[in-house]
Amino acid sequence: MQIAIMGFGTIGSGVAELLLKNNKSIVAKSGQASMEIKYILDIRDFDNHALRDCFTKNFDDIVNDPSVRVVVECMGGLEPAFTYVSSCLAAGKDVVTSNKELVAEKGYELLEIAKKNNVNFLFEASVGGGIPIIRPISSCLAANEIEEIAGILNGTTNFILTKMFTEQTSFEDALAQAQQNGYAERNPAADIEGHDAARKICILASLCFGKHIYPGSVETVGITGITAEDVAYAADWGGTIKLIGRAKKLNDEKICATVGPCLIQAHSQLANVNDVFNAILVRGDAIGDVVFYGRGAGKFPTASAVVADVIDCARHSTKRKLFGWGAPEDGYVLDAELQNSSLYVRADTDDYVAAFNAVNRAFDQPQILHREGEPKSEIAFVTPVLREKEARAAIAALPMRMKTILRVLDY
Repeated sequence: MQIAIMGFGTIGSGVAELLLKNNKSIVAKSGQASMEIKYILDIRDFDNHALRDCFTKNFDDIVNDPSVRVVVECMGGLEPAFTYVSSCLAAGKDVVTSNKELVAEKGYELLEIAKKNNVNFLFEASVGGGIPIIRPISSCLAANEIEEIAGILNGTTNFILTKMFTEQTSFEDALAQAQQNGYAERNPAADIEGHDAARKICILASLCFGKHIYPGSVETVGITGITAEDVAYAADWGGTIKLIGRAKKLNDEKICATVGPCLIQAHSQLANVNDVFNAILVRGDAIGDVVFYGRGAGKFPTASAVVADVIDCARHSTKRKLFGWGAPEDGYVLDAELQNSSLYVRADTDDYVAAFNAVNRAFDQPQILHREGEPKSEIAFVTPVLREKEARAAIAALPMRMKTILRVLDY
């Protein structure tokens, strides 16, 4: 079987290396007589590379060659990735991708093109790097009605929050360390503002609940507003703060989907996921809570997931897998404030006693929090579980200046 790789950056080069290094076992698992790289598409020159004869700068070489059965897309971004992938699927080629932005924005369209042409479009590596999650949801957990899926989906933000909690590092210094270690880009906005996690929860939610969900419909908040004060209050409460991507059924017809920093208890299965590791919790009606944990990014963890999909395509070379989700639907994702939530609040006040009394009048048994060196002008508390819209309205009416409001989760 002939394979083409589009994009020879970190992931694409890792895919090529794995296909060469483990070729004997990959071929044995694939059911094919051979698995060979025929083309590598990249605009750069690799004259000294062992695969230099495979490189091309012309996409037409790939799409017009009937001997190429599987195309691996590791270019990233929407264009030209979408044009190239849709063209390959239309030409009757299976496509495997690690491109989360492509799948989150164009997944339904590409799955429909694959269906029309009786080929496969697979993307295990688009969420969680090397963590197996797409295949378990679509196959192993298929007997369950999924009620909720949530997780730590971005290693950069998890590294930053871990440093803030374990070493009392400031957000700015933790971000600088993440950049020095190669975990964060020079422009880290996609990570620290939550957009990367939003794309990933869209893919997971689309698969779990059966309809395409666009990133624009996900309430998305990053971690840039988290301070040392919030870290200290979370510790007093008995937990930690994690950036959580989450999608939850609100009823039989609708869901809510959010990305944002949340308080979770120290005994939670997600609380002790630290540094650049990721974890994804799936809550099913039959199985309960199942957590998938591992390295969410990196050259070989991600390449491992890509090559697993290549092998899957090889095994299904004469038929299409029953895999995917349905069309998007207006109004399918509801306002997240319609769910029931407990909220953490930190605020400034001119009169602590008055603020304290107001909080206790507004909420039944709120949990007042404290930290070392807490000034008299600051108050922090956790509300009981209430309909979130009503809780936020009550908070807004309190005689204080809000600094931080975070959801409290029960994982």
